[in-house]
Amino acid sequence: MGLAACERDVEHPLPVDVPEWFPEMVVPADNALTADRIALGRRLFYDPLLSRDTSISCSSCHAQAMAFTDGRQVGLGVGDRAGKRNAPSLTNIAFVPAFNADGGIGTLELQAQGPIFLHEEMDFTIAGFLERIAGDDTYTAMFGAAYGRRPDAFGISRGLAAFERTFVSGGSRFDQYEYQSVSTALSAAELRGRDLFLGNVAQCAQCHTPPLFTTFAYENIGLYAVYADSGRARITGLAQDNGRFKVPTLRNIALTAPYMHDGSMATLRDAVAHFNNGGVGHANQSAHVRPLGLAPQQVDDLVAFLQSLTDEGFVNDPELSEP
Repeated sequence: MGLAACERDVEHPLPVDVPEWFPEMVVPADNALTADRIALGRRLFYDPLLSRDTSISCSSCHAQAMAFTDGRQVGLGVGDRAGKRNAPSLTNIAFVPAFNADGGIGTLELQAQGPIFLHEEMDFTIAGFLERIAGDDTYTAMFGAAYGRRPDAFGISRGLAAFERTFVSGGSRFDQYEYQSVSTALSAAELRGRDLFLGNVAQCAQCHTPPLFTTFAYENIGLYAVYADSGRARITGLAQDNGRFKVPTLRNIALTAPYMHDGSMATLRDAVAHFNNGGVGHANQSAHVRPLGLAPQQVDDLVAFLQSLTDEGFVNDPELSEP
């Protein structure tokens, strides 16, 4: 990743590389990205002192090697308390307009605080964390350098958000082929899968639109006839939103199993099979989800293409790892 500036804004450069084929990264005026703010957020992200019993950190549910997921069906918090949803990937989180699977949180700064308080996650308080670090000269200096203030909730939420905005992933073999003219980047099977994905047969790109591989819309994919989790309806109160969840990015998808909002599908092949079968026919099911009639070879090709979306540089970037 590096700390090279984004070339599209030379007057206010970002200390993170954003591919030229990505949309512009919008950063709040009160949390402009700086190296000091990113460094503070990085330390906070990996610090188990943010949890009540100091057993987990943000990285416990968002591990870099798994594209900032945890490999579990649902996240596990303090005391191995099970969460209600699958831990989402933080890949390209800077470009997401609303957070959580139901879109219930409007800014990354607000989202960063949520897991600290939740009983099923860190089960702690900002005040408690601040007491723990009151005598930590390194933290005091880092907050001062980043935000010109002593450690407080403002710096915690903004520091975490600043670090997470550096989780930019645009270096997969698909990117090499599609945007950098590397004609040998994809295999024959991956190219066939690409054509299915982008074309009129599978039409996957209608919801998983490149370059971010999501539209950020909320869709009911016919996963269940009756949903235990109401999804977007939890926020809007509207019956037509029952079972609708935010379309996730497919970048690094091969690393983020299990799949779906509840982690109910173990493999990519299971997920592709669901869409090939056309869902269960829920009343709110998206018109985009319909039987595809793909042959076994076509399913194999789609899975192969999805594997080409892995960005090895991203998941091995030392600047994103524990300091």
